[in-house]
Amino acid sequence: MDNKNNHRIQPAPNSGFFNDLSARIKLILRLLADKRINPLLKILPIASVVYLIMPDLAPGPIDDAMIIWLGAYLFVELCPQEIVDEHLSYIHRSISGQSREKTTPDIKESDISDAEFWEEPK
Repeated sequence: MDNKNNHRIQPAPNSGFFNDLSARIKLILRLLADKRINPLLKILPIASVVYLIMPDLAPGPIDDAMIIWLGAYLFVELCPQEIVDEHLSYIHRSISGQSREKTTPDIKESDISDAEFWEEPK
């Protein structure tokens, strides 16, 4: 199967149900805030939350949890895979305890200048 079309989201290794759930929520929030995602696509998770608040919008026995799950699932599946992967790798790094500072280049001791600071009197 082609990896480009593989939208299955892999959970973080050694994570439990609640860690996976929080990672999924963080992913959806990060994708909603990402300007590269089509604004029309962002309607899916927002509409599912609106349905949770006002369930009388759709008649019939539609389970609220199913609507929320379907909206979140379709939103992530329809987002560009490279953007989803970018946000997922950030979330997995933060869950595993790696900080953003570890991804920055190392600063050598010789690159640091020692200086003194003083304020001029007013």
